[in-house]
Formats: sequence, structure tokens, C-alpha cells
Amino acid sequence: MTVRVRFAPSPTGRLHVGNVYIALANWLFARKERGVFVLRFDDTDRERSTAEFAAGIEADLRWLGLVWDESARQSERDALYAAAVETLKANKRLYPCYETPEELDLKRKSQQQRHLPPVYDRAALALTEADRRRLEAEGRRPHWRFLLHREDVRWHDLARGPQHIDEASQSDPVLVRADGRYLYTLPSVVDDIDLRITHVIRGNDHVTNTAAQIQLFQALGATPPGFAHLPLLTDAKGEGLSKRLGSLSIAELRVSGIEAMAVASYLARLGTADAIEPKHDLDALAATFDLGKFGKASPKFDPAELTHLSARLLHGTAFEAVRDRLAALGLVAVDAALWQAARGNIGRLADLAEWVEVCYGKVAPTVDDAGFLQKAAPLLPPEPWGADSWADWTAQVKAQTGRKGRELFRPLRLALTGREHGPEMKDLLPLIGRAKATARLRGETA
Repeated sequence: MTVRVRFAPSPTGRLHVGNVYIALANWLFARKERGVFVLRFDDTDRERSTAEFAAGIEADLRWLGLVWDESARQSERDALYAAAVETLKANKRLYPCYETPEELDLKRKSQQQRHLPPVYDRAALALTEADRRRLEAEGRRPHWRFLLHREDVRWHDLARGPQHIDEASQSDPVLVRADGRYLYTLPSVVDDIDLRITHVIRGNDHVTNTAAQIQLFQALGATPPGFAHLPLLTDAKGEGLSKRLGSLSIAELRVSGIEAMAVASYLARLGTADAIEPKHDLDALAATFDLGKFGKASPKFDPAELTHLSARLLHGTAFEAVRDRLAALGLVAVDAALWQAARGNIGRLADLAEWVEVCYGKVAPTVDDAGFLQKAAPLLPPEPWGADSWADWTAQVKAQTGRKGRELFRPLRLALTGREHGPEMKDLLPLIGRAKATARLRGETA
């Protein structure tokens, strides 16, 4: 059996880290099992779903490397849903109900006042054909409920272990609204059957829905897929993440310079006991991915931790892996030598612009001891310079001036770079060159 999973976003907004947490789990599971990753747009909300949001979701997934093998759109599959409705009606598993929202609300309140669970009482099943005609003559249109078997539904969850839901404690779910629109459950199950989905990996807010969906699979003559319900991410305060938190959208993270593989490395291990380490490709993450490693507690997403991980990732990245991206950022002056020198001091690729300016542009030197610098300048060795030039030069300056430690190195760094801290001077000095170094030691902008 070929493993087939799906990620099913609604194109009513851009992806945020909570969405990608689930998308990544599906992708890595499929990758490890040499399976198929399906992108399914749940775009039945015609008012809020847009082509622009769908294109944005695709762009976010591509940036993360989560390329899909197949795709589908619910808006193009109405015929399948209509056929499923007729099958359920014929099997007497779908029945019409005529209560208004206000009437249903009154029923729930009455049940709660009597300390009863607010479960639909199935009053509509007692309606005769004459009752239905009368109600429709009054202008009422039915919504349609799925008739649950009131039994204990059990399954083995790949993330949570043995699960069960007593369907006697649940209301028969509405599958079709009075205006003919389908609710989430029907299209989702029909699509999973048609697309041959073998495993449904999603957030644990769907656990209670699973039992009804298992019955719906069976009512449509299909074997239910395997299920895995992952804990939902929270923010640092333990509150649920919202789509409206722009700072946690994938688009915003991308614009801010966070590395795509940092996002993947972080989310793939969040909620497990595995150490979060920067990985440079998705296959390395997939190799050790295991749904059984996820706990039940909601993990906290920490933007600061992600930012730190992104920097660590860059610090270990080879120049060849970023060459084209640097060019796209306009940092064409960055070569392998500058990358090697400065990568340990950047948090984002764009930070390299500062060190391009230090090495190849103009810097106003910081001079706090002009006399010392005037003595150091003539001692600069002749070019070409290499990895030992800084040590050779400072050894001569030390011998001539008697300075050592901070009193020796700090004034030289400030004059040559205009900064208190940065990459090692043994790497920067050959890139700055003798002409610029001499001018800066004299206090000139160069």
C-alpha cells in the first residue's frame, strides 16, 4: 500500500506556523514512507476563498520545500459530494431536519437547565411526509443530519495511542445546510475516499470529530484511514496561535529573513523529546520523523528560539548554498572569503551588507588613540595578505609599543571596522586591504 496523506488549507488567508506544523508533519511522514503528499484546497467558502490566497499558500509551501505530488480543489468536486448525499439518503443515514437556529438554541438551553448533555434529540426522525410538506409549505428548507450509530467508536491514533468516543454522547452532525452548502465533514471524507488518503494527520482539535467521520467512511462503503492527532501549538503565554497573528505568518517570517530550513527544523521537532537542531535539508528531518514521538501537551512556539536557530543554520551553511540568494539580495560583492569570515556574525543573509561595506566600501574609522594608530600604520606588512597577516602585524605593533590584550586590539579594530565587535580580524584584514587599512588608521574615511 502506498502511503497517501493530504494537507487541506482553506484559502481564506496566508499560512501561519500552526498550519505549517501540520503540513510539515504530513510531508515528512510521506517522505519517510516514500508516499504521496496531496495539497487539497478546502475552498467551499466561496465568499472568503480567493485565488490570491491560494497562490500565496502555494508560494509559502514552495519556499519551505514542501512540494506536493498532487493537488485538488473542493470547489471543483461538487458532483462527488452530491452523489455521496444520494447514497446516504438511500441508505437512510441522512435525514432532513427543519428546526431553525433559534429553536435548536432553545433546545440546548433546556437540556442544560435539566443537566442533560446538549445532544440533538432526533425529533426530525418522527416527522411524517405530511409534516415535511407542511413545514416546506411554510417556507422552511431542511438541513440534513448524518444518523450516527450510537456506539463506542475505537481507533488507534498514531500520535495519541488508543482512543474512543461514545457516539451516544454526540449530536448527529449536520452535513448539508438548508441553503444546500456542505459542511466540512462531508467534502473532507468524500475527498479522502476519492483521493485514496491512507493517513489523516491533523491537530488534536479534530479528535472528537474522528468517530463520526469513521462512521461516515463506513457508511460510504470505504475503509477509514489511519489517524494521527498532533497537539496544537501555543504562543509563549500558552494561548492558541491565530491566523491573524501576522508576525507568525510564513510570509512575514520569509520577509524578515528567517531561513526556510530553520522553520522546518524547529517545527519538525517541536512537541517531541528530540533535540531541536538546525538541519540543512528536509530528508535529514524525514529520516528520524516519527508520529509516535509527539506528546499530548501543547508545545510553545517561541519566535526568539526560531530566530536563534535560523542564525545557527546560517553559521554552518556553505557559500555555494547561498550564492544565488545573495545575488538576488544584491549582495554580489560577497565571495567565499567574505562569507567564511562573516557568516558566524550574522542572523540573516541581509546582515552581510554591513560587512560588505566594512571590507569593500567606505568606513568612517573610530579613533580613540591617534598616536597609537600613527605608530601602527607604518608597521602594516606588504601585500599579499593571508591568514597570518593580522598576527604578524599585531606582533610587531606589540613589540614597538609594548601594548597587549584589549589595549592593543581594540583601537585597531575600531579604526579598521568602525565597530566594537564582529568577525575575527585575521579574516577581515586581508579583505580590507592595505590601502584602506592605512587610510583608516590615519583617521580617514576609506
